[in-house]
Order: sequence, then structure tokens, then C-alpha cells
Amino acid sequence: MAVFTEEAARANVRVREGRRVFYLDSRDRLTPAARDFLRRDGVEILPAEEAAVAAYTTLSGAVYREKPEHMTHLRADVLVEKTHPRIAFRGEIDTLEAELLLAGREAVAANHREVARQVEEILELVRRLIRCDVLEEPLEPFKLCRLDEDELRKRSHFPQRYYDQPHFMPSVADSSLLLRLNRARTQARAAELAACRAFQDRDGQVRRVDLIRALNRVSSTLWILMIQEKKEAQSLGEQH
Repeated sequence: MAVFTEEAARANVRVREGRRVFYLDSRDRLTPAARDFLRRDGVEILPAEEAAVAAYTTLSGAVYREKPEHMTHLRADVLVEKTHPRIAFRGEIDTLEAELLLAGREAVAANHREVARQVEEILELVRRLIRCDVLEEPLEPFKLCRLDEDELRKRSHFPQRYYDQPHFMPSVADSSLLLRLNRARTQARAAELAACRAFQDRDGQVRRVDLIRALNRVSSTLWILMIQEKKEAQSLGEQH
């Protein structure tokens, strides 16, 4: 038996024939928060056995009765090859989530509770990006570390003005936490580039600018956290 929290329920919402649905096995349970979320968002709860599809289609119109190993789901019953740019993008997001988890764990180990909370906030946004891609929903306006998108951009570009700390190149002398944040930042950049490739059509027009911009702001936020970590380390060094 599985128990679905609100976070798990959000991650498992699917689209079937234009409706948002959640498949629940008779042996599984929903937490009250998960059930409230599904009800609030108008997500229909269906028996898990209805999740099976009679056939899969591809973007080119081919039909499969069973999913080939070299293919995966773009949407519920639409298959693409695993090398498809949208799938590559989701893979980069998966890696970004892993890097954020490690950075958050490093923050906890260093007793930087506020940094750990901020990394968790970034992680929550990144997970929403996959939902918006799979369900083809727009990304709602967001804030990170209490800053909106424009403010994040300004502060990451002019750290001297806001934090009295100039741009810097990370070094082996920096803390493990700062280096973990830097690694997550570089992965955010990789995910952003993958999004640019995934959502560019044959004419060079880019869709899903909301997702691309969000990843840019994620890397900006991680850079701000690095700036603050560098500033704190230097202040402690001066005290000693």
C-alpha cells in the first residue's frame, strides 16, 4: 500500500482526453492534504486500472499496442524516442533536482538552516517545471527567497550593490556548501540550454519561454546564495 502526500499527488497528476486525472489503486491512500489539493484543483480521481491504454501513438501517427523499450511517454498515451529533446530536457531537470538535494543536505550538515530552506524552495519550483511541461500548463508568476523574477536578475547581476560582495571565481578554498551550490547552478544552466533546444521549432521560434526564464532565474538565485555564502565566509575570516 502506498500513501500519497500532497507533493506525491501533484507529481502524479496526468492528462487524459483533456482532463486532469489522478489514478489511485484500491490499496493506496491519500493524505488529507493530498485529497484537498486534488479537490481544490479539480483533478478527477480514477481507479488505477483505468490508467492502462489500449494503444500508444507517436508524433508521426504510428500506433503501438505495447511500449517499445527505446521509447517513452511524452504525454499519457503519446510516445517519443528517448533521445527526443523534450525527454533530454526532463533528464536535465532530473539531474538538477539531484544536485539541489545534495546542496540542501550540505546546507543542513553545515547548520545553514536558512540556506537549506531556500534550496528546498528552489527545488519545489524546479519540480513544478516538469509538471508544467507534461501537462502543458503555463508557469504561474513566482518568487524565490522573497524576490520576484526582476529583482533576482538585478541582484545576481550587481552583487556589489546589494551584498557588498563582487563577482568571484569559485576556488578549492571555498566551502563545500558553496561548491555544491555552484554545481547546482551549472546544472541549472545545462537544463536551461536543454529547454531552449526542446522548445524551439523548425522555424527557430521558441515556445515555453516561461520555463526557460524560470531556469535562468534558478541559476541567478543559486548565484545569489553563493554570493551570500562567500560574504559570510569572508566576514568570519576577518573576525579571526
